[in-house]
Amino acid sequence: MLVERTDTTDVTAPVHGMWQALSARDWDRVQTYLAPDCIYLDMPVGPAAAARGPEDIVKRLKIGLEPLAGYQNFPGLMVDNGVDVMYEHHEQWRWAGGESATLKFVTVHKVRDGKITLWKDYWDMAALADCAPPTWLADFATADMSWVFDATGLV
Repeated sequence: MLVERTDTTDVTAPVHGMWQALSARDWDRVQTYLAPDCIYLDMPVGPAAAARGPEDIVKRLKIGLEPLAGYQNFPGLMVDNGVDVMYEHHEQWRWAGGESATLKFVTVHKVRDGKITLWKDYWDMAALADCAPPTWLADFATADMSWVFDATGLV
């Protein structure tokens, strides 16, 4: 059954904007698309290692993306139901040592009042680990982990 949308709010606009800002690694601009209570989590890791709020989400993102020599998001299919946005896309990660990975994602966002309130990334962590430099996981041991938020029961 086809449901006609009666609202005129484009919930995909903040999602598109946030991903463009992330692809540019414009951390300040990324934050402008996130609600103050937004929860971000990588589903392969689970809700116990989520981040909450724009500043902590950016801290979390920087751990993986800031050290890269190159990072780019490539847009794909985006569908929504007026609140939830599903986005199929892929990312290219390049390290200074020449290693690279192309990671396929499905991301689920919840958007309310023009801001992203929930961001869940579904991806294959083994695909990244297979391509990353040998020190990739060890580098997490010295990273700022002050962003960790246990979202168990909230997502």
